[in-house]
Amino acid sequence: MTISRQPDHRLGRFGLGKRTFVGKVTGESVIETDASCMTDAIRYGAEEKKRAHNIGDLRVLAPVDRPSKIICIGLNFKSHIAEMKAEVPKSPIIFTKPSSSIIGPGDSIVLPRMSSRVDFEGECALVIGRRSSQEKDGLRSVFGYTCLNDVTARDLQKTDPDWTRAKGFDTFAPVGPFVSPRPPSRVVTRLNGRVVQDAPMTDRVFGDAALVEYISSIMTLEPGDIIATGTPSGIAPMKDGDIVEVELDGVGTLRNQVVRPQ
Repeated sequence: MTISRQPDHRLGRFGLGKRTFVGKVTGESVIETDASCMTDAIRYGAEEKKRAHNIGDLRVLAPVDRPSKIICIGLNFKSHIAEMKAEVPKSPIIFTKPSSSIIGPGDSIVLPRMSSRVDFEGECALVIGRRSSQEKDGLRSVFGYTCLNDVTARDLQKTDPDWTRAKGFDTFAPVGPFVSPRPPSRVVTRLNGRVVQDAPMTDRVFGDAALVEYISSIMTLEPGDIIATGTPSGIAPMKDGDIVEVELDGVGTLRNQVVRPQ
């Protein structure tokens, strides 16, 4: 049968030996499908197999590993706007991260040698489900929701005229653990177990539909593309050995360790 997008059905991408597959997550069980990547599952659908696994026997991978683009939104949470002493934007502030910056749950965030301050930014990310240009009903284009950490070299962001370097290092886009069709209500970030960000999604200036409609008026969105919808107040630097977690209700917790380069 084709996987259904019920509110409690999360999808993930998993590794088992040399194989990767998309699976439906129910509790501690993962039902395997015939799709090897999330983009194929989105574009063509995925058929459930009779094979089920305990999630502890699998490697949990980034649910979407190579989208055509990652679009991020700056200054979208009112609490973060106040924190940065900035003005409320009249339209979404957009920038990009390269897909090469994506890592999955449990992978390490590597501190680049050329930066002296690297911050976490916990976010809710949209996964696009259909080719969208000039979209008038933004929610129709949303396949699901996942956690994203918009890791940022804050010192470089302040000195560079463009944010590409500060946002684009390898490992600077942890994503996961799963994709849920249910919109989350809060985003929470923890640093070494301590809550450092906690905000309702209603604190955003621009909601999911408005973001999709605005971005698709500029560029065509493709299935599997990611839109990171902004971070709340509480951003702070990370250091070697730190554990950072981003949690969305209904999605799960994205956990990564911070390390120095070898």
